[in-house]
Amino acid sequence: MEQTLKNDKMAVMPVKKLMLSMSIPMILSMVLQAVYNIVDSAFVSNMKENGEAALNALTLAFPVQMLMVAIGIGTGVGVNVLVAKSLGQGDKERASRAMGNGVFMAAVIDVVFILFGLFGAKAYIRSQTDNPLIAGYATEYLQICCVISFGIVFFSIYEKVLQATGHSVCSTIAQIVGAVTNIILDPIMIYGLLGCPEMGVKGAAYATVIGQIVSFLIALLLHLKVGKSLSNQLCYFKPSGNIVKAIYAIGFPAIIAQALMSVMTYGLNIILGGISESMVTAYGLYYKVQQFVLFAAFGLRDAITPIVSFSYGMGSRARIRDGMKYGMIFTLILMLAGLLILEFFAEPFARVFGLSGETQALCVGAMHIVSISFVFAGANIAFQGIFQALDGGMESLIVSVCRQLVFIFPLAILFAGIARGDSSLTWLVWTAFPIAEGLSAAAACVLFRRIYRKRMQPCTGQSLMKK
Repeated sequence: MEQTLKNDKMAVMPVKKLMLSMSIPMILSMVLQAVYNIVDSAFVSNMKENGEAALNALTLAFPVQMLMVAIGIGTGVGVNVLVAKSLGQGDKERASRAMGNGVFMAAVIDVVFILFGLFGAKAYIRSQTDNPLIAGYATEYLQICCVISFGIVFFSIYEKVLQATGHSVCSTIAQIVGAVTNIILDPIMIYGLLGCPEMGVKGAAYATVIGQIVSFLIALLLHLKVGKSLSNQLCYFKPSGNIVKAIYAIGFPAIIAQALMSVMTYGLNIILGGISESMVTAYGLYYKVQQFVLFAAFGLRDAITPIVSFSYGMGSRARIRDGMKYGMIFTLILMLAGLLILEFFAEPFARVFGLSGETQALCVGAMHIVSISFVFAGANIAFQGIFQALDGGMESLIVSVCRQLVFIFPLAILFAGIARGDSSLTWLVWTAFPIAEGLSAAAACVLFRRIYRKRMQPCTGQSLMKK
């Protein structure tokens, strides 16, 4: 085992260098994932007819797309941590079973979303709007994304497997090729170029799922080529209750954390819809723009988690501390950069989507105010990665619940009520975000002190796992 660890960069490379080498491709990968969520919006908003209605429709469908990603990524996070920890302990068989069971669960997840797309999408969309044009666009878009969901679901697993084994560049390559495929196909299928029929919103959906399938296939091929530390024998894909339980002991809080993004967006669509349709459109567009920043933080979190988890598995207190320190520092630097970019370029971003008048003003206002929350959000996301790596799934979940449920909804409802009475005060609604993130960051600091005492302070030197 010791000889194996000496040859593993996860065990011997200086943590700062390891964090940079792993996080840069992961950040790029996550930012490109945000491309899937925004490229469709950019093209449909510039359709010849009903562009703003189509943009609104994608906003209504977006929470289910986030839920799909949440369950896939949450399962992948559980696989990631279990694979990394098992490899850190020198247990290749358990790591292989973790990967195989993750793939099995991906198949189960895919079936669930196919059924939802066929039988639940229409009712879900109707719960948010009475506008028949918007509802029609949203339903057809969402049904395609759900029925052909296997690309994003299986990619979520193999992406995390590649990251857990130190091949984050490979996962980034797969993400890049899929995103480029989506970008190329969007105008062709939406506007009917190069002999392709003009499909409008349906074209956006087909371009998205094709890009996701391409990412999955490339990730699978790269895993088969470079994933020598794991076995792909069929016996490891047989479902094991203990392995599935171990995956979701880590991954379930991550699923809930990601799923809360869907709940928050769905709830805010309804709250903001009580003010105006323009508020919903502005929020939906801003949310997708900010994901370029937040998803970058998620990429750093995805480097923090396997590094700290591997170090925890091998029993190195010093490497755990370095993983936490550099992860937090790099995340905060990244979020400050994102804050400055959105503050200075809010209006150009809004114009890219063909917005004008009230909707443009609302979107720009949201960018200026909500982006203040980035620093707090970055700290919260980094803490969540640390908690997950140290078997603190519940602490990670508590932070997510605070960020996206406990604090945001009461504030949004309160400020929306004020804005309905005085339209000049709609900007108050956006202040709910920095307030909620700030309060959540305070809660995360308290939770970190608790988990640090529980996992670290009783231990000394290299004795973490022995105790």
